[in-house]
Amino acid sequence: MEYFYGVLDLSIWGYVVAMLIMIQITMMSVTLYLHRDQAHRSLELHPAIRHFFRFWIWCTSGMLTREWVAVHRKHHAFCEKDGDPHSPQVFGLKKVLLEGAELYRIEKDNPETLEKFGRGTPNDWLERNVYLRFPFGGIILLIIADLVLFGVPGITMIAIQLVSMPLFAAGIINGLGHHTGYRNFECDDAATNLVPWGLFIGGEELHNNHHAFPTSAKFSMRRWEFDIGWMYITLLRTVGLAKVRKVAPRPLIEEQPAAHADIENLRAIIVNRMHVLRDYSRHVTLPVLKRERAVAAGNRALKRARTLLIRQPSLLDEGARERLSHLLSDHAALRTVHEFRERLSELWNGANVNNEKLLTQLREWCAEAEASGIKVLEEFAARLRCYRLQPVNAMA
Repeated sequence: MEYFYGVLDLSIWGYVVAMLIMIQITMMSVTLYLHRDQAHRSLELHPAIRHFFRFWIWCTSGMLTREWVAVHRKHHAFCEKDGDPHSPQVFGLKKVLLEGAELYRIEKDNPETLEKFGRGTPNDWLERNVYLRFPFGGIILLIIADLVLFGVPGITMIAIQLVSMPLFAAGIINGLGHHTGYRNFECDDAATNLVPWGLFIGGEELHNNHHAFPTSAKFSMRRWEFDIGWMYITLLRTVGLAKVRKVAPRPLIEEQPAAHADIENLRAIIVNRMHVLRDYSRHVTLPVLKRERAVAAGNRALKRARTLLIRQPSLLDEGARERLSHLLSDHAALRTVHEFRERLSELWNGANVNNEKLLTQLREWCAEAEASGIKVLEEFAARLRCYRLQPVNAMA
């Protein structure tokens, strides 16, 4: 019985605290190193921190940096479409929740995925001769260390550590994070924020914010949202162990609109397009919907119209698109503001269009919006000319 509880011989609560700390380190390794530093290059960690996180990931999951990064980048490239390695919109929520780790393993073994999406990841001596050569070596080290330090209770701790990554990352984030929750931004995929306080999964709970601004090192966007990963980044940066490369842009909206849209105005709109779409929904679409509901009290179609009108059309299923079509044919004002939103989106969705042509489109859009006879649309056209670029503040 001398070593039943391991070298540390902790109390019951001691084991619980130790387990929570180790899981949190795992979450930090994923969100700070694999995700923000390696996959999206929004963060630059000190080499010592990178090596520690890479070693920890190898020990607690056997995963290699190149494989995780490649699968994740492919997810962004094909999000919610054929080719997405783990979208619940493609495979179904049940499969991603229960078999998310298997979907990951299938994709990481695809050499084309690794070649195309895994570039720029570590390929040093350690990677080639230790991590790649002994994929289960880290897990063996974890088992030995836990048994020595924690004794028989370490068996339970080992099991929890080994399932935490597949459960939280492969299941909850990749599954529920594209199915359930709220959305700050109507991006082109179904990503959601699970909760506004990203405490347990490194801030990855704020998944919609991340998909709206993939290259941002900070996932929280609203005042009441909290990203624990950003807290870790702030602490590491304070002691010189991390450098923030990029955070999400925030629009500078001047009090007085310019007489005419100019190139800087156009660039500000394109850079802040997620904010522009959110502002459009808030200041145009929803007020018009509210007015239509007041006029046609009791109309069931209008009561269920909010999501249909603000969601990207590509994310609507066939039944939803049919309901939207009927709704727009029956309500001229809603049809007008919906068409103006789609035309506004062409400013940043058009390919190979020069700035002069885009500026002409913007000016035409504003002129026609101001002549639409819909007050909130006229006011938004003026608001649109207030958008200006401002330096990205990494401390936001």
